[in-house]
Amino acid sequence: MNKVRPTMAISVPKRRSSKQSKKVKETKLRLYGAVLFKVLYRIPAAIFLLLVLFLWSSSTTVISGRFVHVCVSSRKLTNLYCVSAGSQPNSEIPMQVLNHSRSDSALRKSETTANELQNSSSNGYIKEIIEVPEPSQSTSITSSNNNGTISAESSKEINQHHSTGKNSTGSQPITAEHDEIDVAMKAIEEQLRRHRSWKWVSPENVGAEECGGRGIYVYELPAKFNKELVEQCHDMVPWIDFCKYFSNDAMGEPIPELGKGWFNTHQYALEPIFHSRVLKHPCRVHNPDEAKLFYVPYYGGLDILRWHFKNNVSYAVKDSLGLELVQWLSTQKPWTRSSGKDHVFVLGKISWDFRRNTNNNNNNANNSNSSWGTKFLELDQLQNPIKLLIERQPWHENDVGIPHPTFFHPHSDDDVFAWQWKALRSERKNLVGFAGAARPDSPENIRSLLINHCAAAENGRLCRHVDCTSGSCDRAETVITLFLESEFCLQPPGDSPTRKSVFDSLISGCIPVFFDRFTAYYQYPWHLPEDYGKYSVMIDKEEVKRGGGNVVEKLRGISEEKREEMRTYIIYELLPALVYGDSNNVMDKFQDAYDIAINNLLQRVSTL
Repeated sequence: MNKVRPTMAISVPKRRSSKQSKKVKETKLRLYGAVLFKVLYRIPAAIFLLLVLFLWSSSTTVISGRFVHVCVSSRKLTNLYCVSAGSQPNSEIPMQVLNHSRSDSALRKSETTANELQNSSSNGYIKEIIEVPEPSQSTSITSSNNNGTISAESSKEINQHHSTGKNSTGSQPITAEHDEIDVAMKAIEEQLRRHRSWKWVSPENVGAEECGGRGIYVYELPAKFNKELVEQCHDMVPWIDFCKYFSNDAMGEPIPELGKGWFNTHQYALEPIFHSRVLKHPCRVHNPDEAKLFYVPYYGGLDILRWHFKNNVSYAVKDSLGLELVQWLSTQKPWTRSSGKDHVFVLGKISWDFRRNTNNNNNNANNSNSSWGTKFLELDQLQNPIKLLIERQPWHENDVGIPHPTFFHPHSDDDVFAWQWKALRSERKNLVGFAGAARPDSPENIRSLLINHCAAAENGRLCRHVDCTSGSCDRAETVITLFLESEFCLQPPGDSPTRKSVFDSLISGCIPVFFDRFTAYYQYPWHLPEDYGKYSVMIDKEEVKRGGGNVVEKLRGISEEKREEMRTYIIYELLPALVYGDSNNVMDKFQDAYDIAINNLLQRVSTL
């Protein structure tokens, strides 16, 4: 090596003969070869060969005159890591969508799929999303694994779809639509993983003094955007005075029969409930320059509700308040500075109600199904902000689902402890309970089938059904009593995939039985765990339609030990995070649904 060093230190003259240059190159090659040999001779040949084969099979490189795109994967990494570079400034780099890549292209493709499905039905995509075909699921515990991906059994069936062009029965041909659905499901699961990555890990003893860099600014909107909407409560719904639901900071009237902390809360009361909590948050600031998160207290759900039961209301009228709000925000410096990225809206209705499908509609043709709701969330200005809703649109990453308000609003830790104890000790007289009405006008809905299953199981002795068409479900005591006395609660989709009943059953210690992943699994990444089998049962709705056995009898097959394990997990681990404490609550040992949402929002904007 000492003889070689002078050769490396010699500077190359500007003019050198070709013969001399060739000699220098040969000397360098010998040097590099010697060094490489000294390194490689220590590595056994077999290991070296395996290393080369691994690197060769685990990378993808695309090179052209305009760009270089390199991707490397690893068996221990879930994602594909890629680096791209273009030879020209601002050049657009074409991205290859690989089978296992969680790319933005997959998200865009899934959005296209959703739009196509939405346009294919006069009822909009709400109906289509409920009926998305899925692989067969276990009828005892959900077939998703701890990572939220499809189980080995379901994956095997999907692979069979792709390899044979048939399903597991060998009867149904597989089309490009099934492939698009697979892409869409993977895209949704990846979005939920990103949502979960925003979770805030709470340090000990967090208080007002720890709010540095976590300020929350609440816009003081003109009253027409919130307060005046509440004041229209008397004639908001024709058959009921809605005002009774807005007392006690929108928790409604107390229900002493159920105990302390129970109120007659309406399912659409989330907006004023959340607003009252944010106003009292210890990290609230009044100087926008000190804020990290900006909350826009627009009651968009009430804006929709006030017009729905009135005739001859044009689209222009329905959309007017939302458009005025966007115009108002455009004059605010924090909004223009970030294009709304650090802003949040909390909307108390489902996402679809703010995404009215106006294709092929006239402004005055309001007698179609597409006349419901507004196009607020379809506005270009609303794509950047985060939207918290009781039901998210699965193909919009900035839509985040948070729990429906339940009837329980604890004031203290003791209120939570007392209810947990009651739910855990409650006598479960019924194996199965179901509170809901049939959908005779929707033959694809499985509710009627489930009602028949309930009545047929040992002549109704195993299952109790409360028919909501009679108005029984309007009384919180009736619903909560049913759930307290039942081991399992059936939760089929209704007018949309999600149900308030899911959360009423969970806080009562009743194990929910789902028939569609969009009812909960693809909705609430901050409040429900990724391991769905810990707290729920999944039965494929397609199996129910095919007559694959009585649902009640299948649930009977789950052991009492397993039921007790799931119920204990629900009551002690999930329940506190699914309720909204009252606006003056003094809970110290628990984070409720609001706490989790606001802390995760702050974590999210801190990464921008």
